[in-house]
Amino acid sequence: MRAGSTDVFESLPDIPRLFTALAEWGAGLVYVLAIARASCPHDLAPSRSMPRWRIAVTAAGGIVAFVVTQEFLGHSPLSLWIPGMGLAFLLLWGMIEAGTGAPWRWVTHVSVRAFIVAELAASLAWQVVVFFHADREYWRPESLGGFIALASACLGIVYYCERRVLRQGLSAPLTRGELAATLVVGVAIFALSNLSFVSTATPFSGRAGLEVFYIRTLVDLGGYAILFAQYERIQQSETQRELASIQSSLEAQHRQYLLAKADMEQVARAHHDLKHQVAAIRAELDPGRAAVSFEELESQIAQIGQHYHSGHPVLDVILTAKGKVCSAEGITFTAVADGSLLTGMSSMDIATLFGNALDNAIEASRRVGEPSKRLIKLALFRRGRMLVLRVDNWFDGQLRTDAGGRLTTIKADAMRHGWGVKSIQWTARKYGGQAVTRARDHWFTLTVLLPSTTLLEEQ
Repeated sequence: MRAGSTDVFESLPDIPRLFTALAEWGAGLVYVLAIARASCPHDLAPSRSMPRWRIAVTAAGGIVAFVVTQEFLGHSPLSLWIPGMGLAFLLLWGMIEAGTGAPWRWVTHVSVRAFIVAELAASLAWQVVVFFHADREYWRPESLGGFIALASACLGIVYYCERRVLRQGLSAPLTRGELAATLVVGVAIFALSNLSFVSTATPFSGRAGLEVFYIRTLVDLGGYAILFAQYERIQQSETQRELASIQSSLEAQHRQYLLAKADMEQVARAHHDLKHQVAAIRAELDPGRAAVSFEELESQIAQIGQHYHSGHPVLDVILTAKGKVCSAEGITFTAVADGSLLTGMSSMDIATLFGNALDNAIEASRRVGEPSKRLIKLALFRRGRMLVLRVDNWFDGQLRTDAGGRLTTIKADAMRHGWGVKSIQWTARKYGGQAVTRARDHWFTLTVLLPSTTLLEEQ
């Protein structure tokens, strides 16, 4: 550091508007990329990532908007400083919303974090640049290049951290209280970090140039840490809710299995009785009484319905129970399944996997108006070293997905519904597999792939 630069440090120059624009644009791009590419490869998603063209257009439009806005604000009176900061936040909000299509509450939450990150990157990079190049114009290559390099390094670290916590995307609902807490923390951090620029007559203000930026950088760093920790807490709360709901779904499917098992035992007893009834009808000499007996027998057989023999008793129960539901709903259900492939899977997992898959297919089939198109096909087979479960059903063409392309419930109460697909995903992952979907020409296909070797090892 040269002695001649002491005066500069006593009155540190403001961050050039161009540098501020670059930092804000970079922070917005960090979160667009982190969110858009957060979809897990095991998600039940027809499209697992945001289109690249959407990200490119958002990035190109964003940098133009930030540069133009900041240059305009640079020639505006000081009284417009606060509105200018609000405008910068709105630009961040619009960039993240355009690039991700996330719910507006999550966009607002992420925009607050991005705004603080932009403040941190700009302050830290400018502080270092001025320290080494105090008497140089900011547009000189060493100043501009140094700022870009330092800000990029800061944003790169943030991107790495955010990718880790955002890998599940932003599909979970964000409560009003959580959003309000984020806004309060963000406003407090911004106010405290910029207090020295408004007044030096407070206990929290700096009086020298470098001192001001030290405070601003440290406050922004601490603020980002607080917001980061807050998001992790939100994630943990959501994970706990998911686990509780999935567990509830598992228990519900298991209860359905037990009820269906009892029903099948009743069917077995009825089958035993039918043999005696058939023998009695054959011995009946009166044709009229025999005809009436045959009608009663047909009615009993219709009530019993179809019984499946897949080679696995648990799967037989589930297929039979869901088959009865389909019959009552006017849905044509066919199943070709080798149940012997499931000998290494627990009864609850079988009930969860097949029960939820068929429940979703039945729910979709109920919304199909044309009776001939109310179809469900199930196949369970082995292909190479993989066990394949495939469920096909006709649907009405209406699928609801979140910002990451994951399927969500169409029911109004999203907090209490929509856990079936997550239970399928969770069960598939438990055995080292994955679940994928495809929707084409009104046919919806769920495919679950499981390593058959894993099931054998469970025995």
